[in-house]
Amino acid sequence: MRKIQAKHSQESKKKRGIVWVCLLLLLITSLCFFGCHKKTKKEESATAVSEKEKETDTKRDGELVIKLGFSTNSSSIRALASKKFQEIVEEKTKGKIKIELYPDGDLGSDGDLISGVIEGKVDMTVSSAGNFANYGRVGISAFPFLFSDFEQAWEFMDSELVEELNQELTSYNIHVLANFDNGFRCVTSSKEYGPIEKVEDMIGMTIRTPDNQIVMETMSRLGAKPQVLDFTKLTEALKKGKFDGQENPITIIYNQQLYKVQKNLAITNHSYDSMPFVIREDLWNTLTEEEQGILVDASRQAQKLNRELIKKQTEEYISLLEEKGMHITYPNLEEFKEASQSVFDYFIPSYGQELINQVKERNQK
Repeated sequence: MRKIQAKHSQESKKKRGIVWVCLLLLLITSLCFFGCHKKTKKEESATAVSEKEKETDTKRDGELVIKLGFSTNSSSIRALASKKFQEIVEEKTKGKIKIELYPDGDLGSDGDLISGVIEGKVDMTVSSAGNFANYGRVGISAFPFLFSDFEQAWEFMDSELVEELNQELTSYNIHVLANFDNGFRCVTSSKEYGPIEKVEDMIGMTIRTPDNQIVMETMSRLGAKPQVLDFTKLTEALKKGKFDGQENPITIIYNQQLYKVQKNLAITNHSYDSMPFVIREDLWNTLTEEEQGILVDASRQAQKLNRELIKKQTEEYISLLEEKGMHITYPNLEEFKEASQSVFDYFIPSYGQELINQVKERNQK
């Protein structure tokens, strides 16, 4: 009987030993599967992409490469000013910082470029202030008939008030280096629609505008029907007759050869078009104090060139546009100004009563 019990005990121990061995083997197998699993090519590729996304795409062979994109062509004033900025930065940093220029919307439309800066996909851009309206109040310079000349506009753009408004963009990863100038916006119309000589002529006019709420509301108060379209698609749309007209500064109308698809130009100067020259904030914060100083100095020199060119070309290009066959009209701006006054009150909820009062006071001078 004892032998049987002993034998049964030995068998039980043997079975327990086998169970423990199986459990140990199962544990080892699990560890190998989860901890030592060899990645497939697909998994390795996905990991590589993930790691690459963590690295900045601005580093190349030890140099810092900054991509600067804008929607206008390489002969535009913003392109010439950007070229000046590029030359100064590369010279002062001895090539350690490279500025790559991407004109003609190669990196996207104005809206794409701004969102690209916010998301870290585009390093720098320069675009109309109104295109930043979703992210701050820098677009106040676009309110109708604020300034009578360039000098008055520049004085305002260099003020502490505008500097404070520029700071609002930093929370969206946007750092303003300078305030470029795009000129005063004017209205053009097709041959079929006819010239604009008074506010009444704009009633029912289908007009292309940028995605600028102030400009759109101004056009609405003047009786027109504004519709947004990317600037890069504008010429083709006008050629196909999708709009009765459009509005842009004189230099844009000439440099982009819009006179080929629009036969009438009204010098309305209804909106001053400032252009924040910006770099993404997270990239700015990686620069040394010396590098930041170089970029600030270069942007100010580029701004100076931009302003000189915009004033000179605006004065010269009106006669050149006439030579190109455009019919030029000079409407009574007091009539246009009076018709658009309600635009200020419309934007009180967005901009605040205090800020609106400040710009209205300027408007009434």
